[in-house]
Amino acid sequence: MVYNKKKVLVGMSGGVDSSVAALLLKRAGFEVVGAHMKCWDYDEPECSGSEDEKAARLAASHIGIPFYVFDFQKEYKRKVFDYFLKEYKAGRTPNPDVMCNKFIKFGLFFEKALELGFDYIATGHYARINKGRLLKGKDKDKDQSYFLAFIKPSVLKRVIFPLGKYTKKEVRKMAERAKLPTALRPDSQGLCFVGEVKMESFLKRYIKQKPGLIADAAGKTIGRHNGLWFYTIGQRKGIGLAGGPYFVLEKDLENNVLVVTKNEQDLLKKELTAKNINWLAGNFQKSSDRVKVMIRYRQKPTLATLSLRSATKVVFDKPQRAITPGQSVVFYKNQQLLGGGVITG
Repeated sequence: MVYNKKKVLVGMSGGVDSSVAALLLKRAGFEVVGAHMKCWDYDEPECSGSEDEKAARLAASHIGIPFYVFDFQKEYKRKVFDYFLKEYKAGRTPNPDVMCNKFIKFGLFFEKALELGFDYIATGHYARINKGRLLKGKDKDKDQSYFLAFIKPSVLKRVIFPLGKYTKKEVRKMAERAKLPTALRPDSQGLCFVGEVKMESFLKRYIKQKPGLIADAAGKTIGRHNGLWFYTIGQRKGIGLAGGPYFVLEKDLENNVLVVTKNEQDLLKKELTAKNINWLAGNFQKSSDRVKVMIRYRQKPTLATLSLRSATKVVFDKPQRAITPGQSVVFYKNQQLLGGGVITG
């Protein structure tokens, strides 16, 4: 891609990746400004935001670029966190990182950058853009294109991913050579913009417990649960049943029953349905097409037939484990990210 204009706003999380992204753009001759997005109350016990903002500010100062802080707490709660809770209450397992990219980083942050007169935004994502196409990052283990499937196609022409052609190891080395203060910071974990949390105890702060029965696949009652939203399809640990291992097979929301199985093969399914499809490569004109599919991050893409005849249906060549309603299904052709949707069943 040829960049005719040079003013770029870099989203700086306080980690090594976004710091190196800003550094590379500065070295490439861009007019670079760093910005940190505050999306969660720093006083909350699990929030690492205060330390993250401090690290981002130090990195920006070291690189020699101006630094802003944008307070997006209200918008994050409305667009991402409320969705997160609503999905759990409905018995699904949401993907807040995907929605955070859609509504905050490549939504609100992007719009803010344009309002302030920037030509581009940049982030530390491991992905590539080539001739308007969104591609996987070079580092197969770190590729983050899966999380970008819901952003608007129109945004791509004003986004730069400086790390797409590098591996994480190379990025760490660049940070160390440049003596960036974030060079040795560990990768962020946990909920987007919140921090590392124990999901069940975190959810209990916002969703009331609703005890019910646990049954095996034959319908026999074998225990009790505290609420279906504290479990996800395929889960093995934390079910609280003796004589296992047991796996979560299904969540019967109507009857408030958690269905489990000892046979892990029961978790295999040959197809799924999806909704809210976002196409980054243009709508498919065919009624069906062969694609590679991911149903979770860091999964090896698997071949499937994508059918658009009525509802969006994906039929896999090989059965997949623990297809989970609420999670994202993402479609690829070779290295190109075509788009993605929300799994409904």
